[in-house]
Amino acid sequence: MRLAFCGNDNALAYNISAGVLRNVCFVDALNLVPHVFLLFITFPILFIGWGSQSSKVQIHHNTWLHFPGHNLRWILTFTLLFVHVCEIAEGIVSDTQMKSRHLHLFLPAIMGFVAATVSIVYYHNIETSNFPKLLLALFLYWIMAFVTKTIKLVRYCQDGVSFSQLRFCITGIMVILYGLLMAVEINVIRVRRYVFFMNPQKVKPPEDLQDLGVRFLQPFVNLLSKATYWWMNTLIISAHKKPVDLKAIGKLPIAMRALTNYVCLKEAYEEQKKKVADQPNRSPSIWLAMYSAFGRPILLSSTFRYLADLLGFAGPLCISGIVQGFQNTTNNTNTTGKMKDPPNSYLSSEEFLRNVYVLAVLLFLALILQRTFLQASYYVTTETGINLRGALLAMIYNKILRLSTSNLSMGEMTLGQINNLVAIETNQLMWFLFLCPNLWAMPVQIIMGVILLYNLLGVSALVGAAVIVLLAPMQYFIATKLAEAQKSTLDYSTERLKKTNEILKGIKLLKLYAWEHIFRTSVEETRMKELTSLKTFALHTSLSIFMNAAIPIAAVLATFVTYAYTNDKPLQPAQAFASLSLFHILVTPLFLLSTVVRFAVKAIISVQKLNEFLLSDEIGDDSWRGGDGSVAYESCKKHTGLHTKAINRRQPLRYQLESYEQPTRKQMRPVETDDIAIKVTNGYFSWGSGLATLSNINIRIPTGQMTMIVGQVGCGKSSLLLAILGEMQTLEGKVHWSNVNETEPSFEASRRNRYSVAYAAQKPWLLNATVEENIIFGSPFNKQRYKAVTDACSLQPDIDLLPFGDQTEIGERGINLSGGQRQRICVARALYQNTNIVFLDDPFSALDIHLSDHLMQEGILKFLQEDKRTLVLVTHKLQYLPHADWIIAMKDGMVLREGTLKDIQNKDIELYEHWKTLMNRQDQELEKDMEADQTTLERKTLRRAMYPRESKSQLEDEDEEEEEEEDEDDNMSTVLRLRTKMPWKTCWRYLTSGGFFLLFLMIFSKLLKHSVIVAIDYWLATWTSMDNGNEVRNIDNANSTNKTSHVAVFSTLSGAGIVLCLITSLTVEWMGLTAAKNLHHNLLNKIILGPIRFFDTTPLGLILNRFSADTNIIDQHIPPTLESLTRSTLLCLSAIGMISYATPWFLVALVPLGIAFYFIQKYFRVASKDLQELDDSTQLPLLCHFSETAEGLTTIRAFRHEARFKQRMLELTDTNNIAYLFLSAANRWLEVRTDYLGACIVLTAAVTSITEGPNSGFVGLGLLYALTITNYLNWVVRNLADLEVQMGAVKKVHSLLNMESENYDGYLDPSQVPKDWPQEGEIKIENLCVRYENNLKPVLKHVKAYIKPGQKVGICGRTGSGKSSLSLAFFRMVDIFDGRIVIDGIDISKLPLHTLRSRLSIILQDPILFSGSIRFNLDPECKCTDDRLWEALEIAQLKNMVKSLPGGLDAMVTEGGENFSVGQRQLFCLARAFVRKSSILIMDEATASIDMATENILQKVVMTAFADRTVVTIAHRVHTILTADLVIVMKRGNILEYDTPENLLSQEDGIFASFVRADM
Repeated sequence: MRLAFCGNDNALAYNISAGVLRNVCFVDALNLVPHVFLLFITFPILFIGWGSQSSKVQIHHNTWLHFPGHNLRWILTFTLLFVHVCEIAEGIVSDTQMKSRHLHLFLPAIMGFVAATVSIVYYHNIETSNFPKLLLALFLYWIMAFVTKTIKLVRYCQDGVSFSQLRFCITGIMVILYGLLMAVEINVIRVRRYVFFMNPQKVKPPEDLQDLGVRFLQPFVNLLSKATYWWMNTLIISAHKKPVDLKAIGKLPIAMRALTNYVCLKEAYEEQKKKVADQPNRSPSIWLAMYSAFGRPILLSSTFRYLADLLGFAGPLCISGIVQGFQNTTNNTNTTGKMKDPPNSYLSSEEFLRNVYVLAVLLFLALILQRTFLQASYYVTTETGINLRGALLAMIYNKILRLSTSNLSMGEMTLGQINNLVAIETNQLMWFLFLCPNLWAMPVQIIMGVILLYNLLGVSALVGAAVIVLLAPMQYFIATKLAEAQKSTLDYSTERLKKTNEILKGIKLLKLYAWEHIFRTSVEETRMKELTSLKTFALHTSLSIFMNAAIPIAAVLATFVTYAYTNDKPLQPAQAFASLSLFHILVTPLFLLSTVVRFAVKAIISVQKLNEFLLSDEIGDDSWRGGDGSVAYESCKKHTGLHTKAINRRQPLRYQLESYEQPTRKQMRPVETDDIAIKVTNGYFSWGSGLATLSNINIRIPTGQMTMIVGQVGCGKSSLLLAILGEMQTLEGKVHWSNVNETEPSFEASRRNRYSVAYAAQKPWLLNATVEENIIFGSPFNKQRYKAVTDACSLQPDIDLLPFGDQTEIGERGINLSGGQRQRICVARALYQNTNIVFLDDPFSALDIHLSDHLMQEGILKFLQEDKRTLVLVTHKLQYLPHADWIIAMKDGMVLREGTLKDIQNKDIELYEHWKTLMNRQDQELEKDMEADQTTLERKTLRRAMYPRESKSQLEDEDEEEEEEEDEDDNMSTVLRLRTKMPWKTCWRYLTSGGFFLLFLMIFSKLLKHSVIVAIDYWLATWTSMDNGNEVRNIDNANSTNKTSHVAVFSTLSGAGIVLCLITSLTVEWMGLTAAKNLHHNLLNKIILGPIRFFDTTPLGLILNRFSADTNIIDQHIPPTLESLTRSTLLCLSAIGMISYATPWFLVALVPLGIAFYFIQKYFRVASKDLQELDDSTQLPLLCHFSETAEGLTTIRAFRHEARFKQRMLELTDTNNIAYLFLSAANRWLEVRTDYLGACIVLTAAVTSITEGPNSGFVGLGLLYALTITNYLNWVVRNLADLEVQMGAVKKVHSLLNMESENYDGYLDPSQVPKDWPQEGEIKIENLCVRYENNLKPVLKHVKAYIKPGQKVGICGRTGSGKSSLSLAFFRMVDIFDGRIVIDGIDISKLPLHTLRSRLSIILQDPILFSGSIRFNLDPECKCTDDRLWEALEIAQLKNMVKSLPGGLDAMVTEGGENFSVGQRQLFCLARAFVRKSSILIMDEATASIDMATENILQKVVMTAFADRTVVTIAHRVHTILTADLVIVMKRGNILEYDTPENLLSQEDGIFASFVRADM
């Protein structure tokens, strides 16, 4: 058959007698002209352009889109392409009905399609290279195309072609589209004026694109790239070569930054506040605030969602059409269609849509569109959710900075609650936002589905729908139960974490007192409760999964059985499979609905908590330091202009924040005299309980002088400082801050820090940062000043010993430093800051005598006084009183005396005498000064011995080893990255920790279940196809028996399927639970029995993470992931099997698709894992920053560093958000690709089954399964990636399980040890050598000593001389590798650890209390009578204080004993040691944080209450051991002097004598 443009079966084809334009064929040819014109013009330009692309402006990734009407043009072009496809199809279908080929029917359309594609490519290249003049070519093309199409349309009208003909409609739509595109083009000319105008408009790229640091391009790329996440390719492919790090993902675009969103939300919230201002019982609505700030994107996302849902129904409709068409063609093969004559060769739309291949292509297009819209909807909600979270975090943080201290200390707002707000509540809201479009999309989906079903099957469809609707409330019921279970699980796990945290913080004490088992059982009890609620959680989860799988089976069963018995006509395959597909669609929203409702409930609770928090008490604004009181909040509303534009790029963000958050300072109120820095008049202050803690305070603090505040433990010294700082509630009275005299030359310097106070709290507070950052604390670095400060605080030797000097990170809460070092760093921070006023709260408490002397001399007297800074010093060291310019003596929350030392000497002789006896120090002032130099020299040499266990040379060795290890790690990691394998080994470990039986049961039931489900559908296919064959032989009885048997088999299979669904879902959850239980149990045992060195070297946060995050993942996340993974994998496999069975040709097409899928998942998994790790690793610093801030609130506020911390918070939030954004964009990238692959599978399945299918039933089956694949493909990859990440938790837990435990079993059986051992308390130390770990140098070298029963022994020596190590050796906390300690004739290395430790007592340097009653703290084993406890409290001078507490012995101690002062806590620890009546007591620097009066009482107590016991005291202050029977002086792990104190003092040049002289 010869080819001819107009066909050669019609003589009239080339006839132009009626005029050229009346010839159809000529008009079609005319339509070719514009397309060819465009191709001719643009191809050369494109090639030249691509050659010279280097000449572009250097701008980010060429993604700058700046022509107006950009998105509209893309949408119109896509529509145009779709219409072209229809035109081509219509042409080809019409052509098949002709006698010969008519090229003019489809060739112009094909050319049009090519031209439209070229037009958009061309446009894109012009736009990114910014040559608007070249757009003229497009402009001409649109005009020509518009004209030729209009001619064609007019011609049709003249011929009287009606609307019912498809070709007329297509031409009409084309005319409109070309017209619109022409309009868009004119608009570009109008706005950009690139031609016909004299002055073209200049444009600048947006700031984000000028900034090469912004790598997140989703908001800036063109529509196609937006829809397919094409711009992510570079990142995802590069992830294979090198890991994705923070640099690779860059920073957030401005519109998504936390600050931008915070401003929006803050304004909206303030509006809400105004609305309810006059109604005291209503609180402002966060919901409305969120809606007004983030409402628009949510609506956009919902629109996308609706479109996707409507397109989703194309699937079932196309299936029914294809199957129907297939059936008709097979039935009608004998009656061939008649060929049409050319003149009336117009197709109507119905005929067109009856074509099976047309339907297949339509189905393909509908799927691609549906998936694109769905992903777009997901992306928009994700982005909005992230923006919301950033804004909420900023709001919470700003609130934390203004929380009243009493709220935190009185336990109304615990740190835990604040951390929960940050970690849980904000995420709940974010998740709710992700799911919220579902809330209104689902009802529409359900209604549509039911209507379509009714159309297909009539009344019986309603039966099925009724089954679904009736079972849906069950789903909801299960979901609410799930939420309850989760909530109780959360409560228990919070409690468990709190207990675990206390155990880890006090692990040293627990081990020394042999109390591990008590605390372990308490954690295990909580864990059992948690597991019980986890069991209900697992049960309901499995029920929910079961319902999800069983409802569609039940509904289908009900529907088809009803149909079989109510309808005369047999069930058609078309009906059966379309309705099956509809049921699948219907179930998803119903299942999701319960989840969404559950999240909505959670979100409501979260919002309540947030609101409570945001409305809780703030710190008083009457603090007279001026500054950002309530005004800062007001200012947010004034700056309504501050949106993205107002944030100036050139300035660092920090200053803008300050200018934005802090309005002009209030005018200061001048105080009468200039020499008073602070004055408190008639002050009554409370900690928020309404009872005055401090009453009738009238004091003044002189400018530029040193004021000392002294008094006994717990008399309110620290509270006074906080009251002055405005941290306490002022009941009445005023604190006046004097205006700094502004005549100083260094006015610039003083201006910045005018109202900031350098404050060192009693409890040292350190940041997770380097030592240097902790000291500088945000001030500019000044080398001389830094050196002076570190010397004054004697930090240099310590810094030398740290692995990286002052660049060493000090871990979570400064874990790897001793108390004294932490305290000195805090003091150094206060000294370094350039402020006029310095508050030091008991800076000497953890320091030994040399250090405190040095600090007093160098730091306070020299460094501070030279700078003429005002100093307020709280201290117990009365020997420093003569240095004070002004003294405030306190007692019981009142000021006892105020004045200079002379005033007090004259006015209150009694007090003065009392002090004098305590300080006996004054007269040796001169002598002291002379000796200072010599002491410093000695100090320098001696302090080098700091940590002899990690002497410098060795540290360097370790350093090198570490570096080597790191290199190895690097090589390892590259190898690992190349392998990109799943962690199968860890998976196997996890699965087996649940037990083999359950594992086998799970695998077996899963396989069985999926086989049954396939069998059900297969049976349906054979049933419907057979019924069709039966039409001919209409024998009634055969039919009915047939029907009955079919229905019976169908019902049996369905029933089996439902039962199996239940069994599988239960086994998976059960297995997960068992695994979780075993893993946690082993972990807890391992940790609690671990060696103490492990806790010294491992950051607390790291261990806690295993118990919190990782355990949570193992408990709650792995089982559902595993379930979902196995389910979706098996579904996909069974679907592919089924399609291949129906049409074997499908397998050929599957090969390229499979290869594509393999690469997509491979690349995605690597990138996803990296991004997930980034998300996790950036989340941790953010949470740490929040808890750090909450802990160091007073310090931050005293320093006035709120703005700097806010800035840090914004940076951390943005970093975390960008990681999360990239993670979700990567998920979208994957889903779009797998969805498109799924669409290709559907297309191939449709085409192969239409051409090759055995019967209509199997065509339907194949299509049905192909459609399910599209839903589950991306779940396979997502779950694989998730599982890979979640297995990381199992891996981490396993890494701890391989740790060595302490050896708890001795050679002796506990029963062989005498009940009352040690009775005498005789200690022999023979040639003792001790090290901390077998690869470290010894800390004690061949120590020999003998202590008689009942002797009082003092051990002294510089920091790090091995004093504490010796005390730990008694308890075998350290590795005794040579020599032995014999107590009462038994070698302690032979005893079981528990026995040994439970028979000795120790008082540690850091006082540790646990939350619980006072009784529990003194005697957790509950062995003692109340009388004995009261006796112990009386000995420790606490009896009266405890009596006054509500509940006496059962009064509660808050976490860490925060409701008692440090001194009181230490006294409790003493009482604790007295309660345990052991004949040997070891005091490890126990009196370091107690004032002298209390200490003297204690010394007496030790002499009397312990008269008959052996007491070993490790002393900071030498004078505490002057009364001892024996003194041991240690240096670098050796005993230097060993004699009675009298003998040692008589040796003038002895070390002990020099210690005593220094400490007089």
